Order: sequence, then C-alpha cells, then structure tokens
Amino acid sequence: MRIGIIGAGAVGGAFAALLAGSASASGGHTVEVTARGAHLDAIREGGIRLRGGFGSIDARVAASETLTSTPDLAIVTTKAQDAAAAITANLASLRGIPLLVVQNGLDGVATATRLSPSSHVVGGLAMFAASFLTPGEVTITAPGPTFIGGEGAGDIAALLDPPVDLSVIDNFEGAQWSKLVVNQINALPAITGLSAQEVIADRGLRRLMTASIRENIRIGIANGITFEDLHGLTDRRLRIVARLPLALGETLPRQFARRMGSVPNPGSTQQSIRRGQPSEIDYLNGAVVTAAKAVGLEAPVNAALVELVHEVELSYVFISPAEVLRRVALLTGETA
Repeated sequence: MRIGIIGAGAVGGAFAALLAGSASASGGHTVEVTARGAHLDAIREGGIRLRGGFGSIDARVAASETLTSTPDLAIVTTKAQDAAAAITANLASLRGIPLLVVQNGLDGVATATRLSPSSHVVGGLAMFAASFLTPGEVTITAPGPTFIGGEGAGDIAALLDPPVDLSVIDNFEGAQWSKLVVNQINALPAITGLSAQEVIADRGLRRLMTASIRENIRIGIANGITFEDLHGLTDRRLRIVARLPLALGETLPRQFARRMGSVPNPGSTQQSIRRGQPSEIDYLNGAVVTAAKAVGLEAPVNAALVELVHEVELSYVFISPAEVLRRVALLTGETA
C-alpha cells in the first residue's frame, strides 16, 4: 500500500518507521511523510530512526512539507492544534481516500470530516509513550497499542496490523475521554520541567494531578460519557475515583508511573515547549474546561493548569513545584 503520514512527529514518526520498516522486508508499504524544518531535513538525509520499546528500526521514507501524491490511506498524526491547517494543506491528496486521525483531545474526527468530507474518517488513539526531541529520531519510552474506532476501523486494522499494534473498539467517544484522563500526566511536567515520573513521585504534585483527574472524570460523567476500558481504566473504576478523597484517588497517577517504567517521560506537552512550539494543552486540559462549560459547570483545576502551561510557553521558564501548588491554590480558591 501507499501510505501518507501527515505529521511525522513522535506518533507519526513511529508509525512511519514501523510501516516502512516492514516494507523493506516484505514489500508491503510505501510511505511518504510530511514534516518541517530541521526534522524534514534529517528525514531526507538519513530517514527516521526508531528506538526503544518497538525495537530499533532505521527506515527510509519519502518526505516533503505536503504529500506529493494521493496515497491509498492517509494517517493524520499532527498535534490537535495543527490538524486543521495540515489537512487543508494536503486536501488535494486526501479526496476520496480513507483517513485515520490519531490524535489527542475530542475533536479530531469531527475536524477531519468537516474539512475533507469526501474522505472516510476513522479515529485513533495512540496509547504508547514516545519522545521526539532530536530531528529524525523517535524513542518509544513505553510501548502500547493504538485503539481505533468508527465505521471501517476493522478494514484499516487488517491492513496495518501488523506491524502497527491496532485494536478496534466500538465506544470510541468513551475511549477519547479515557485517554483524556491518561493525558492528565502532561500538564505538570510541562509546567515544572520535570519528567512525569518525577511529578508523580512528588507528594504535592501527585495530589494536584489527582485533583485534575478527578475533575476530568466528573465532567465526563456530567456529559453522559461511558468511559472505555483503556489500560485498566474501566468505567466503574473511574466513577469510583470521582467519588473518592484525593488521597485514595492517587492510585491512578501511581499506576501511570508504573506503566511508564524507568525511562524518564517528559510528556508530549513539555516536548513541544522544549522545541519552541505551541503545545496542545487547549485540547487536553482545555477540552475538560470546554466540556464543563457545555453543561453549565466549571473545571477550575484544569483551567489553572492550562493557564500555567501557557505562561511557560511564553516565558520558557519552568515553575518550581512549590510555586505551582501556591499558584493553583490562588487560581482555584482551594488547595489540591
């Protein structure tokens, strides 16, 4: 197959290396990716180097700022805030072909369907942790599957799995909300400059992360969501956490840390900041704030974290854990 990957960052670069790497052995897939700047130059010169939890692969792929031809399948793996512009820029190559949108947040499928109405759009959620800090190189710090859902998801899974580990789910909206809970690990590393493991090891920051998770779950429930079972986060368990005191709810961040293992994970939001790029925080914690307003509620902890991430984006100065806790208390009127 000819596969086009729009946005060859951490997730897209991993997909590209896996798919093109398999092609070198079986002749299965021809891959073209889109990238920009130094990353594009590095891919053109030396391909994509994949390291870590998915093995070691050096994959040669075609690379341009936009797709140069129409593939059989396109995969959109940009950050959520870049999706609309990236789809629009590649629209001539997308008409009439299946489109897999692998993205955080809640709006990826709707955005792609609106902008490319002739494409059959399927949603995806990557559950592996990947770091992209060096042009041309992606490191998988914690392996995991990619969940996809929507009409036609099974056909795409049959085409790409293996080498990509895909699982088809029926309750994709619930899966998006469960992934939103997992993505609560992103804000505090981005604010403090610490790894996710270091954040969770800090008692005060762990308690604050638990507060943002609990708020996220409560807003999901208020929106009528049935959470999908992802990484052991069942609907029943999340609803229990929504009612628990913070001290007992800390089992979730601790579980996230165990799954991440010992390799320091900065989180995708911190990676964006370190690269000098806007983060997708408005589509992570910001999505919780937006969903709260939709049902006449507020999400003050998530709103405070969004504000602090944007502050760090502008200043490029990380904030100490003690100052984070003090600032959140001022912004929310209560301590975590």
